[in-house]
Amino acid sequence: MTGASTLNQPHRAIGLSGAVLINLNGVVGSGIFALPALLYAGAGGYAPLVVLAYALLVAGPSLVYARLSTMHEQSGGPQLYVEHAFGPFAGFQAGWFLLGQNLAARAANFHVLVSYLAALFPLFDNPVIRLGTIAALIALFTGLAAIGTRSSIRALWLGTLLKLGPIVLICGAGLLANGVPSTFALPEFGEVESIALLLAYAYSGGALSTMVAGEVREARRTVYRSIFVNLAMIALLYAFVQWAYIAIDPQQVNADRPLASAGEAVFGSLGVALISVAAIFSTGTNQLSYFVSMPRLVYGMATRGLLPAVLARISQRFGTPAPAIIAYGMIVLALALSGTFATLATYMVALETLVIILTVLALPMLWRAGEDRPQGAMLIVWAALVVFALVFNLWLLAQVPLSSALPTLGVLAAGTALYFLATRRR
Repeated sequence: MTGASTLNQPHRAIGLSGAVLINLNGVVGSGIFALPALLYAGAGGYAPLVVLAYALLVAGPSLVYARLSTMHEQSGGPQLYVEHAFGPFAGFQAGWFLLGQNLAARAANFHVLVSYLAALFPLFDNPVIRLGTIAALIALFTGLAAIGTRSSIRALWLGTLLKLGPIVLICGAGLLANGVPSTFALPEFGEVESIALLLAYAYSGGALSTMVAGEVREARRTVYRSIFVNLAMIALLYAFVQWAYIAIDPQQVNADRPLASAGEAVFGSLGVALISVAAIFSTGTNQLSYFVSMPRLVYGMATRGLLPAVLARISQRFGTPAPAIIAYGMIVLALALSGTFATLATYMVALETLVIILTVLALPMLWRAGEDRPQGAMLIVWAALVVFALVFNLWLLAQVPLSSALPTLGVLAAGTALYFLATRRR
């Protein structure tokens, strides 16, 4: 199928708009459909302002990621940065953590996607049809990612329009009918920790374009810009949806399905149908975005000798790392059909935050080695940003339940064993 060769390089087919699209769909998935009610419960009428304020907090780590992206043109993102700063062992562990967490999330989200389909078409509640649909969807996304980056980006454009269109229409109509809220209920300040974790999840995935830097045109500049364009878009989208939700009156909607209930309040049964369609495409484009980006992490690790060389091959026909994409899809399929993703997801709670902390620490380590070190006052500014990003993510890590500590150490031990096994074979 692939006619693969390690001599070819993947095509640089992604521009700024494509990189922003990958980031946006990495962030906006199924969570946006539950976010308004959860945020309102914790922050009251100040929820839109909390969303915008949190974007400023996220900007700290985002600046670090963006700065690191200007030092590399290869695929791999945080895994590459950690490897470059701390060596292959730490780089392997970062990749192991990211892949484990992401594979579990992809498998889980295919079940969520079919649940949204079943809400419109009860046929999908049948266990056999459900599993068959999951397998077919995984095959579809694997095929889309493998046959060409441009085809994947076009599919993301279409899916993004179909998911954001209904949301913007319903929220816009709700604000026009009810006006911008002028009274504010006080937030529950005892909920600060839970709100922070909720928003950390809601904003996660905003630097996904770093994973595919090897296929981005003028990567050092484009990836940097895509991170901040996306952060601004996400903050404004979340605040807009939150303001509309409050205007429609949360007391009259179902907190378990806030956007669907808001749609019903605005357009009746048509509104419910529109939000259901949006949820299907939102989850689908979120999945496709990761099917495009995460196999590039696998490919990047393979090119640097951390994974089998076969995963570093590029399809001569399609110009994509087809073996890495196929391997990624097969693992997601196995997890989704076996149901083991639920256990794996529990074990991966703290891993993404640990990788972010390592990535933040990578920047001063690279400066110490003399790479692209800022001078004078700019060094003080960047040092302050690094300290802020580090403290912020250490605080987030402290909010993770202690029950996740032992499984996290288990994942670390398994990664260590795999690394030394691979080293011995090499």
